[in-house]
Amino acid sequence: ACVCEKNKRVSNCRIDNGKCRCDAIGSGVTVDCTTLTSKCLLMKAEVMSSKSGRREKPKDAFEDTDGLYDPECENSGAFKAKQCNGTTCWCVNTAGVRRTEKHNTDLKCNALVRTTWIIIEMKHAERNAPLNAESLKKFFTDTITSRYQLGGRYISNVLYENPYITIDLKQNSSEKSLGDVDIADVAYYFEKDVKGQSIFHNNAGLNVSIDNEEVKLEKTVVYYVDEIAPEFSMKSLAPGLIAVIVVVVLAIVAAIVVLVSSNK
Repeated sequence: ACVCEKNKRVSNCRIDNGKCRCDAIGSGVTVDCTTLTSKCLLMKAEVMSSKSGRREKPKDAFEDTDGLYDPECENSGAFKAKQCNGTTCWCVNTAGVRRTEKHNTDLKCNALVRTTWIIIEMKHAERNAPLNAESLKKFFTDTITSRYQLGGRYISNVLYENPYITIDLKQNSSEKSLGDVDIADVAYYFEKDVKGQSIFHNNAGLNVSIDNEEVKLEKTVVYYVDEIAPEFSMKSLAPGLIAVIVVVVLAIVAAIVVLVSSNK
């Protein structure tokens, strides 16, 4: 037997070819404990845990208005493009976040649309002096590369605008090589860590410490930008989600403006 350091929601752990492998709760899919477990398998296991009476608070970030659901996962751990809850179905991106209206079971989701850019926005508690931007950037870059095993090239920006901290993770499918962790899985682990619901075996959440001073985070929101724009009608969206889409559209427009001006 062995301990799955990267995922506490597993059973039947054993050493296989020198690696600790376990079965994910809820799906029975074998996971490799030397790396992050996919978000789909983690959500499935979390639904099973909450059914057994250990109730966990649902995610409160308004970017994902559906919160936790019981997902259908591929054997690889990826989300199936089409997700259903009884007679209601919708299409998701690679982060498992709904990107279409909800329909009946006839809905066709041709392919899983890739989330290529994830924006993690945090707000820290009031403080006497602002944090040191360079120290902050180093802390989050080091944490993401070591704790969540994400290649540094996928961390495109760590920005500090007191009191907001924004981390941009970008990863196209063409850039992602075999064995690289996915930015959607990293964001999920990160979000759980800062909310004190760590997925790691030792349960120790993320202690944000900049220049030897603990930083208290008050709010964390995760935004998703897909390769193809989502197919929502604006009427049915929560105001927060509209803001997210506007942010994304503005970002894309800004990128186009940059392209145009740099081509002159």
